[in-house]
Order: sequence, then structure tokens, then C-alpha cells
Amino acid sequence: MHRQIAGALTGRVTKWVVLAAVLVLTGLMGVFSTKLTSVQNNEASSWLPESAESTRVLDELSESVDPNDIPTLVVYHRDGGLSEDDLAAMEEDGPEIAALDGVTEQGVLTPAAAQAAAEQGAPVPTLVSDDGEVAYLYFVLNFGADGWNAIPDAAEEIRDIATLDGGEVHLAGFGGQAADSAEAFEGIDTNLIFATLGVVILILLFTYRSPVLWLLPILCAVVANTIATGVVYLLAKYAGLTVNGQSQAILSILVIGAGTDYALLLVARYREELRRHEDRHEAMAFALHRAAPAIFASAATVAVGMLCLSFAELNSTAGLGPVAAIGVSVTMLVMITLLPALLVICGRWVFWPKRPTFRSPEPTSNGLWARVGRSISHRPRRVWVTTTGLLLLACLGLFRLDASGLSTEDTYTKEFDSIKGQRLLTDHGLADSSNTLQVVADADRVADVAAALEGIDGLAAPGEPQPLADGRAWFEATINADISSSTAAGIVEESRDAAHAVSGANALVGGGSAFYVDTKTASVRDSWVIMPLVLAVVLLILIGLLRAVLAPLILMATVVLSFGAALGISALLFEYVFGFAGSDPGFPLFAFVFLVALGIDYNIFLMTRVREETATYGTRKGSLIGLASTGGVITSAGVVLAATFLVLGSLPLVFLAELGVAVALGVMLDTLVVRSVLVTALNLDLGGKIWWPSKLDRADAPLSEAEAEAPLETVH
Repeated sequence: MHRQIAGALTGRVTKWVVLAAVLVLTGLMGVFSTKLTSVQNNEASSWLPESAESTRVLDELSESVDPNDIPTLVVYHRDGGLSEDDLAAMEEDGPEIAALDGVTEQGVLTPAAAQAAAEQGAPVPTLVSDDGEVAYLYFVLNFGADGWNAIPDAAEEIRDIATLDGGEVHLAGFGGQAADSAEAFEGIDTNLIFATLGVVILILLFTYRSPVLWLLPILCAVVANTIATGVVYLLAKYAGLTVNGQSQAILSILVIGAGTDYALLLVARYREELRRHEDRHEAMAFALHRAAPAIFASAATVAVGMLCLSFAELNSTAGLGPVAAIGVSVTMLVMITLLPALLVICGRWVFWPKRPTFRSPEPTSNGLWARVGRSISHRPRRVWVTTTGLLLLACLGLFRLDASGLSTEDTYTKEFDSIKGQRLLTDHGLADSSNTLQVVADADRVADVAAALEGIDGLAAPGEPQPLADGRAWFEATINADISSSTAAGIVEESRDAAHAVSGANALVGGGSAFYVDTKTASVRDSWVIMPLVLAVVLLILIGLLRAVLAPLILMATVVLSFGAALGISALLFEYVFGFAGSDPGFPLFAFVFLVALGIDYNIFLMTRVREETATYGTRKGSLIGLASTGGVITSAGVVLAATFLVLGSLPLVFLAELGVAVALGVMLDTLVVRSVLVTALNLDLGGKIWWPSKLDRADAPLSEAEAEAPLETVH
């Protein structure tokens, strides 16, 4: 940032203007930020691209099958068998549930009604298990486009009606899963934020050792989150941006974590400048002038890296890109406007009890990271070779990473009601009639397609074909497996092979399990497309920032190595410590984007300072000064970001828990190992060569033993 612009933002009058403008904007956006949950789209079917086969089936069935239909089951169970009174109570519950708002006109299918229909030859599912211990009611809910928001209240009403003294009742099927998913994300706009802020406050109190200073970064983070969520709400409401519960959770975590990181960097530089300038406004102008480029480059790297997700086929993944980019961009703007204004308004007393007085010594010149740098300088090549070897060893854990997908039961970190119901159905030989295969084909060949699917293991007999427009017809067949399990996926793939093999039928196979299969296919494609794109974009940003080619290439290699090590260690933790059954297909891509974009941040913080000091002291001495001056703040920033992402584990979703652990582990590796040891050792070993092809360090003089051990009082 230009020195005059930095000074203008924090002048004696303009600081108040900045404060007033940001507060007004916060008030306006605050009205919209609380509404973000109301525009979430958590329906998996809406996340797929139009080209997916299951989406094409849904389009063809749009006139005959309402896409807002939510098949729902109420599962009853009693050990030793359901009594006649239990079955009679189920029959009484049916009409009561049918009378609820949202239950479609077809009403509730009860065991007695199913038996009567079966006796007349109608293709209906079996609703009572052979052992008589489990039975269920079947019905369809439809609340229009507002289904996600209406499901929790409907689920509560159904549970009030369906009770069984001495037994158990569970809400299952799509309706039960939707209700559980809503419960999983309940309070995401409040509880998650408060938990994250609580963790960050504790870390800032320990870092600053001030009872006052922590308030300013926290206040700015809250302001940034309010403005960002307000902007995202407007885009979701009026511009068609896809926002789901996961992206909202990640938005808040990212804003608070990244915002605190930027605040730590700026406050540390401001503290340095207060020791050199008597006037705090002048000190902030210099601090902002020197720190803003690194903050801007960091935010740009994360934002552009996130925007690469926009090239994903999955709408849920593509939607996260703009959401995260908006969050980081807003956070950066708040931290280089509001935070400097608040700091100069408050004055030096805000650092109490350790106020940085004019001309006081700079403590980082002989701190922990200065000593670490000196120890590395003796044998830098041995250090970076050893460190690289250890990180490569950690990468071997990648062979234990299973990202083939999770069943419904394995998706959550706790056992929800729908999971209990699903398990009862499976254990007692009942098919979940809400999970069906939907097949569309030309009307004159639809019978041949149905015949081709007969005999597929795990697939019930196809129902009667129903006519569609334009000479097409469709039918359903129940899949006797959990909707997102590998067994169901195998049934879908086998069914597609059989249906596609019918010549001239133009058959398409969709349904709930097919959506999961297509989601996995899209996730794999997105990973192969977006990962190289992120690397290329981040590399170009680094080349522009450092005005070199070799240094950016080295930094990218270290970050990718750190990503591999973090994911390798995480895979071992998931399997042997947490006992997770696997990972979501989108997990590797999300982890990669966050770790590369966020991991490169700390290298940016370090290398921009090294480049600044190189002009005066040379690369090797500049590397020691850069490590000494940024080591403390980068370590604190890494701890903050790691802790904020670990808060994702408070949500009962395996995907978010795994993402939080992997990002936290990767950030700590970047902070404590890659940036402080590996990059510094490479800088010291290669010297001025890292700036190739620029001539920044023409002398490229090696450090003598005396120079390496000399105190770094010369930090400026």
C-alpha cells in the first residue's frame, strides 16, 4: 500500500470517518446476515450439473414426479415382536399423520393397507418384517421449495404422534435424513461462531498477554463476518449463488481465522513501528505501508484459489468458491481499514501492560525464532534434506486414504434417528421403500429395459411403467441397500450397464443412490481439473509478488509436500484413532484448496519480509532477520487458524471433522516445519539464487560464522 494512502486511512480525522463508514455498512449488512440460513440449499440433487444422468432423469420426470417430494418412513420396533395393539396403534397413527400439513394427497400407507393392496396384486412394499419385530409407515412430504426449512417442525409433529410404549419409533427415509441433517447444522450461525470466537480469544490472550488488545481483532472479525454473510445472502437470494450448511460453516471459520491472522501480522508490524516513531499515526502509516502488501497478497492468493472452485461441476463445490472468496476479500478490507483506525484511536495504552515505547529495543531480534535461524544456518543443506525426507515419509499415509464415499450411517459422528431406523430395516430384512431406482426410456422399449434389470442382486422387481411426454415412459424399482452405500452404488452401476445395453431404448437411470454415484464421479473430475488450476494460479501470484521464478517454484513445492504429509498423517488418524469408515469423495479437493491457499500465506508473510531485508542485508542475513521478525506472529497465526478449523469438529459431520483435522494439521506443519525450518534452510543454502532470474542479490555472499551468530539488532 502506498505510504500516502496508508497515512490517509489513519489520519487524525480520517480514522473517525473510516470507523463511521464501516459501522454503518455493518449495520446494513447485519440485517441480511441473520437470514443466510433461510437461503441454504442442502438438497444433494440440486448440487449436480445438468449433464449428470440422474439430473437428466429428474428433468424428464419433472412433469410426473414433483422434485420437492420427500419420501418418509416411520419405523416401529419392539424386541420380541410387535403386538396386535402395536399394529393397531400404527393404523391409528396413519390418519393423524396424513392430516398434517405437508403430507401429500396419497396419504399414509399402513401395514393393513399394504396387505390389502398386495392381495389385489398391486406392487407394494412389505411393511412388516418376517420376525414381526419391525414395521413402518410410508408417506410423502412436500413443502414446495421451502422443504428444508419446514422439515424440522414437521418431524417434531410426526414424533409427537408416533409413539410406542415400551418400544421405539424412528423417523427414517429421505424425510428422516433431512430432519437429521437440519439438526446437524442447527445453530450454525450462532453456536459455531461463538465457539470459534471463544477459542480465538483464548489464543489471543495468551499471545498478546494483554487484557485489552484482543478485543480489537475480535471486533473486526465479527464485523467482517457480518458484512461477508450479508453479501453472500444477497447473492444467494438474488443472483442464484448455491449456499449450503457446509459452505456457511466454512465461511465463518475462514473469516474469523484469516481475519485474526491478518490482525496478528498488522499488530506485530505496528508494534515494531511504535518503537521507531513517536507519533502513533505515523507509526501506523509505516506499518500499514509495509504490512498491507503481504496481507493483500495473502488474501488474493486465498480468494483466487477459492474462485478456482467455480470451475467445479458440483454446484455445492462451485458455490463454495465465491462464498469463501467474498469472505476473505471482505476480511482483508476490514483488517486494513477498521483495525488500523481502532488501533490509532486507542493509542499505545491498548498494549497494556507491555506498551511499546518510543526507542525501546525490539525483542524479536534475540527471540526464539532468531535462535532457530542461527541453528539452521550452520548446516542448512542437511536440515532441508532431512526435513524433506521426513515429510515424504509422512506422505506414505496417503495409501490409507479411502475417499470412495460414506454410507448414511458413516456420514455422521453420532447416531441420528434416521440411522437407527435404517439399521432396523436392514437388520430385519425390510427394504427402504423411499430409496428407489428411477428409470426413463422410450415407451416402445421400456418393457425390455425393465426385463434387463430383473435379477440384479439387491434390486426389487421393477414396477409398472408409467407414460411420459414425447414417447417416453418410466418405472421405479426399490434398492435394498443404504442410499449412499457402496452396495447401492454397485447396484446403480450394474443397472445402468444393463439399461444402456438395451438397443434403441435411450434409457437413463437415476434416483437417490444414483445421485450419490454421479456426485462421486463429478468430485473425481473436479479434483483433476481444479488442483492443477489452483497450483498454476497461486504460482503466478507468487511470481508477481516476489518478482522471481525460482523462489515461487520452491515455495509451491514445499506447500504441496506439506499437503501430502498432512493428508497422509490425517488418513492414519482417521482410520486408527477416530475410527472413521472413510472420506467423502470431495474431501481431498477441499483439503488441497484450503491447505495450498492457506499454507502459502505463511510463506508469503515470511518471504515478503525476507525480500524486503535482502535489499539491505543480502538473502542469507535477510532470511535470518525475516524469520526472527515474523516467526512469533506467524506461529500465533498458525495456531489461531488451526484452532478455528478444529472447531468444525463440533458439528456432527465426518466430512467437516476430517476437513478440520486435515487443515489444522497442515497449517501447523506449514507454520512450525515448512516455513520455519524447510524454507529458511533452502534460503540459507541457495542464497541469492532463489531470486532468479532477478538480480536482487547480486553479491550472494555466504554468511560467516560470526555473522550467523551476531545479534539481529539491525532489524529495521
